[in-house]
Amino acid sequence: MRVPKGKRLLILGAVLVVIDQVIKILVKTSLPIGGGFNVLGEWFRILFIENKGMAFGMAFGGAVGKFLLTLFRLCLFAALCWWITKLVRRKDPVPTGVLVGLTLITAGALGNIIDCLFYGVIFSESTPAAVAVLGGHYAPLMFGKVVDMFYFPLFTWPDWVPLVGGDIFFEPIFNFADSCVTVGAIYLILFQWRFFAKDDEKK
Repeated sequence: MRVPKGKRLLILGAVLVVIDQVIKILVKTSLPIGGGFNVLGEWFRILFIENKGMAFGMAFGGAVGKFLLTLFRLCLFAALCWWITKLVRRKDPVPTGVLVGLTLITAGALGNIIDCLFYGVIFSESTPAAVAVLGGHYAPLMFGKVVDMFYFPLFTWPDWVPLVGGDIFFEPIFNFADSCVTVGAIYLILFQWRFFAKDDEKK
Protein backbone atom coordinates (compact mmCIF):
# COMPACT_ATOMS: atom_id res chain seq x y z
CA MET A 1 0.00 0.00 0.00
CA ARG A 2 1.46 3.33 -1.10
CA VAL A 3 1.66 6.05 1.55
CA PRO A 4 0.13 9.35 0.34
CA LYS A 5 2.61 12.16 -0.33
CA GLY A 6 1.19 14.31 2.46
CA LYS A 7 1.73 11.56 5.05
CA ARG A 8 5.27 10.94 3.81
CA LEU A 9 6.10 14.61 4.28
CA LEU A 10 4.52 14.53 7.74
CA ILE A 11 6.63 11.50 8.68
CA LEU A 12 9.78 13.19 7.34
CA GLY A 13 9.04 16.35 9.31
CA ALA A 14 8.30 14.40 12.49
CA VAL A 15 11.53 12.38 12.19
CA LEU A 16 13.59 15.57 11.75
CA VAL A 17 11.97 17.22 14.77
CA VAL A 18 12.53 14.11 16.91
CA ILE A 19 16.22 13.97 15.89
CA ASP A 20 16.59 17.66 16.73
CA GLN A 21 14.96 17.30 20.14
CA VAL A 22 16.85 14.14 21.08
CA ILE A 23 20.18 15.83 20.34
CA LYS A 24 19.20 18.96 22.28
CA ILE A 25 17.90 17.08 25.33
CA LEU A 26 21.00 14.85 25.46
CA VAL A 27 23.29 17.88 25.26
CA LYS A 28 21.31 19.98 27.73
CA THR A 29 21.08 17.23 30.34
CA SER A 30 24.69 16.09 29.95
CA LEU A 31 26.78 19.26 29.67
CA PRO A 32 27.07 22.56 31.54
CA ILE A 33 27.07 25.80 29.56
CA GLY A 34 30.37 25.98 27.70
CA GLY A 35 30.98 22.25 28.10
CA GLY A 36 31.84 20.12 25.12
CA PHE A 37 34.10 17.62 23.42
CA ASN A 38 35.82 17.01 20.09
CA VAL A 39 34.03 14.88 17.50
CA LEU A 40 36.48 15.05 14.60
CA GLY A 41 39.71 16.56 15.79
CA GLU A 42 39.70 20.29 16.51
CA TRP A 43 37.55 21.25 13.54
CA PHE A 44 34.23 19.69 14.61
CA ARG A 45 33.20 20.01 18.25
CA ILE A 46 30.09 19.67 20.39
CA LEU A 47 30.02 22.90 22.39
CA PHE A 48 26.89 23.62 24.44
CA ILE A 49 25.58 27.17 24.48
CA GLU A 50 22.09 28.64 24.72
CA ASN A 51 20.72 31.19 22.31
CA LYS A 52 18.18 33.80 23.48
CA GLY A 53 17.49 35.11 20.02
CA MET A 54 17.69 34.04 16.41
CA ALA A 55 19.62 31.33 14.61
CA PHE A 56 23.41 31.06 14.93
CA GLY A 57 23.48 32.93 18.26
CA MET A 58 22.18 36.29 17.06
CA ALA A 59 20.24 38.35 19.62
CA PHE A 60 17.04 40.30 19.06
CA GLY A 61 15.73 43.12 21.26
CA GLY A 62 15.60 41.79 24.82
CA ALA A 63 12.44 40.31 26.38
CA VAL A 64 10.04 42.06 23.99
CA GLY A 65 12.14 41.00 21.02
CA LYS A 66 12.24 37.43 22.33
CA PHE A 67 8.43 37.33 22.64
CA LEU A 68 7.95 38.82 19.16
CA LEU A 69 10.50 36.42 17.69
CA THR A 70 8.73 33.40 19.18
CA LEU A 71 5.39 34.73 17.93
CA PHE A 72 6.88 35.28 14.48
CA ARG A 73 8.22 31.72 14.44
CA LEU A 74 4.75 30.40 15.31
CA CYS A 75 3.16 32.43 12.50
CA LEU A 76 5.85 31.33 10.05
CA PHE A 77 5.36 27.69 11.01
CA ALA A 78 1.58 27.97 10.50
CA ALA A 79 2.08 29.68 7.13
CA LEU A 80 4.52 27.00 5.96
CA CYS A 81 2.14 24.21 7.00
CA TRP A 82 -0.68 25.92 5.09
CA TRP A 83 1.53 26.39 2.01
CA ILE A 84 2.74 22.77 1.97
CA THR A 85 -0.84 21.51 2.36
CA LYS A 86 -1.95 23.71 -0.52
CA LEU A 87 0.86 22.45 -2.77
CA VAL A 88 0.16 18.80 -1.92
CA ARG A 89 -3.51 19.25 -2.89
CA ARG A 90 -2.80 20.98 -6.21
CA LYS A 91 -4.05 19.20 -9.30
CA ASP A 92 -0.94 19.98 -11.34
CA PRO A 93 2.08 18.05 -10.00
CA VAL A 94 4.49 19.83 -7.68
CA PRO A 95 8.13 18.63 -7.73
CA THR A 96 8.92 16.42 -4.76
CA GLY A 97 12.05 18.47 -4.15
CA VAL A 98 9.97 21.59 -3.53
CA LEU A 99 7.87 19.82 -0.92
CA VAL A 100 10.90 18.23 0.76
CA GLY A 101 12.73 21.57 0.87
CA LEU A 102 9.74 23.30 2.46
CA THR A 103 9.34 20.41 4.91
CA LEU A 104 12.97 20.79 6.00
CA ILE A 105 12.41 24.49 6.69
CA THR A 106 9.14 23.79 8.53
CA ALA A 107 10.65 21.05 10.68
CA GLY A 108 13.60 23.27 11.56
CA ALA A 109 11.29 26.10 12.54
CA LEU A 110 9.26 23.76 14.76
CA GLY A 111 12.38 22.37 16.40
CA ASN A 112 13.43 25.81 17.62
CA ILE A 113 9.84 26.78 18.48
CA ILE A 114 9.69 23.84 20.92
CA ASP A 115 12.80 25.18 22.71
CA CYS A 116 11.35 28.70 22.98
CA LEU A 117 7.90 27.58 24.10
CA PHE A 118 8.62 24.78 26.54
CA TYR A 119 12.26 24.48 27.62
CA GLY A 120 11.93 27.29 30.15
CA VAL A 121 9.09 25.53 31.96
CA ILE A 122 10.38 21.95 31.87
CA PHE A 123 14.13 22.34 32.52
CA SER A 124 16.16 23.86 35.31
CA GLU A 125 18.64 26.50 34.21
CA SER A 126 21.91 25.47 32.61
CA THR A 127 24.98 27.26 33.99
CA PRO A 128 28.75 26.84 33.63
CA ALA A 129 28.67 24.98 36.96
CA ALA A 130 25.39 23.04 36.74
CA VAL A 131 23.80 20.65 34.26
CA ALA A 132 20.06 21.14 33.64
CA VAL A 133 17.53 18.56 34.79
CA LEU A 134 13.97 17.85 33.74
CA GLY A 135 11.36 19.14 36.14
CA GLY A 136 12.86 22.58 36.71
CA HIS A 137 11.68 26.02 35.67
CA TYR A 138 13.96 28.82 34.49
CA ALA A 139 11.70 30.96 32.26
CA PRO A 140 8.00 31.54 31.42
CA LEU A 141 6.26 29.97 28.43
CA MET A 142 7.62 31.41 25.14
CA PHE A 143 10.83 32.63 26.80
CA GLY A 144 12.91 29.46 26.70
CA LYS A 145 16.42 29.50 25.24
CA VAL A 146 17.35 27.61 22.09
CA VAL A 147 19.98 24.91 22.59
CA ASP A 148 22.97 25.10 20.20
CA MET A 149 25.87 22.67 20.02
CA PHE A 150 27.49 22.19 16.58
CA TYR A 151 30.76 24.08 16.27
CA PHE A 152 33.06 23.99 13.24
CA PRO A 153 36.18 26.10 13.92
CA LEU A 154 37.68 24.90 10.64
CA PHE A 155 40.70 27.21 10.72
CA THR A 156 41.95 30.59 11.90
CA TRP A 157 42.74 33.29 9.35
CA PRO A 158 46.43 34.29 9.31
CA ASP A 159 47.13 37.55 11.09
CA TRP A 160 48.22 39.23 7.86
CA VAL A 161 44.77 38.84 6.21
CA PRO A 162 43.00 42.26 6.25
CA LEU A 163 39.86 42.63 8.43
CA VAL A 164 39.63 38.95 9.43
CA GLY A 165 43.21 38.21 10.49
CA GLY A 166 43.26 36.13 13.67
CA ASP A 167 39.54 35.33 13.48
CA ILE A 168 38.08 31.83 13.26
CA PHE A 169 36.72 31.08 9.77
CA PHE A 170 33.30 29.88 10.96
CA GLU A 171 32.47 30.89 14.51
CA PRO A 172 28.65 30.43 14.76
CA ILE A 173 27.40 27.58 16.94
CA PHE A 174 24.15 26.08 15.68
CA ASN A 175 21.80 23.12 16.05
CA PHE A 176 20.17 20.46 13.90
CA ALA A 177 17.02 22.59 13.40
CA ASP A 178 19.13 25.49 12.06
CA SER A 179 20.77 23.02 9.66
CA CYS A 180 17.37 21.86 8.37
CA VAL A 181 16.27 25.45 7.69
CA THR A 182 19.55 26.35 6.00
CA VAL A 183 19.78 23.22 3.85
CA GLY A 184 16.11 23.48 2.84
CA ALA A 185 16.42 27.15 1.89
CA ILE A 186 19.68 26.72 -0.06
CA TYR A 187 18.30 23.67 -1.87
CA LEU A 188 15.15 25.55 -2.95
CA ILE A 189 17.14 28.57 -4.11
CA LEU A 190 19.71 26.56 -6.08
CA PHE A 191 17.62 23.76 -7.54
CA GLN A 192 13.93 24.68 -7.38
CA TRP A 193 13.87 28.37 -8.31
CA ARG A 194 12.39 27.52 -11.71
CA PHE A 195 9.26 26.13 -10.05
CA PHE A 196 8.68 29.33 -8.08
CA ALA A 197 9.45 31.48 -11.14
CA LYS A 198 6.92 29.55 -13.24
CA ASP A 199 4.37 29.78 -10.44
CA ASP A 200 4.74 33.55 -10.38
CA GLU A 201 4.34 33.72 -14.15
CA LYS A 202 1.11 31.73 -13.99
CA LYS A 203 -0.29 34.06 -11.33
